[in-house]
Amino acid sequence: MRHVTRLYNPVWRGYCCAFVLLFAAALLLAVAAPAPAWEAHTARATLLKNREYGEALLQGIRTARSTILVSCYLFKITDFPGNLPRRIAEELIDARRRGLTVTVVFEQSREADDSLNRENRSTATLLSRNGVTVRFDSLRRTTHTKVVVIDGRYVYLGSHNLTHSALTRNNELSVLLDSPEAAREVVNFLGEI
Repeated sequence: MRHVTRLYNPVWRGYCCAFVLLFAAALLLAVAAPAPAWEAHTARATLLKNREYGEALLQGIRTARSTILVSCYLFKITDFPGNLPRRIAEELIDARRRGLTVTVVFEQSREADDSLNRENRSTATLLSRNGVTVRFDSLRRTTHTKVVVIDGRYVYLGSHNLTHSALTRNNELSVLLDSPEAAREVVNFLGEI
């Protein structure tokens, strides 16, 4: 009896109505709120383990149609036969010759004679002499990214540096995202470096 009389009590009914209205308003706000960029469109992801990354990246560069943006901590090319980073550099140069906008952002250390600086500057020289736009990050912050954005849609992101050991021998893990939203976020992030 006591529970039934509560339903007829105007104060209790007011509390119940207020609760229902607040719950409905919260539900409506949750449904009407814009989805975060990652949820706006379903991104397709492909896991790239160890050696799979280098071949997938080469294929992506070869088939690119408009833009390629690379940011990496270490991009080390050598003259040894089969050097995968050299093949990647050559494909970037070829993409530039095909008329694509190709930009590479390198890490630089404060120590001028650091091996990181030597390797990145050597690769930067090769690329820039062949028309690729080259940028170095600020000395105030380490840019440890390993990311490539192709055609504002495909994002290669993960642990792979562009070194022969990372691309052929190390245990590395990266992902290829087919996501214009993720690509836009990465490009904006790199624009602030």
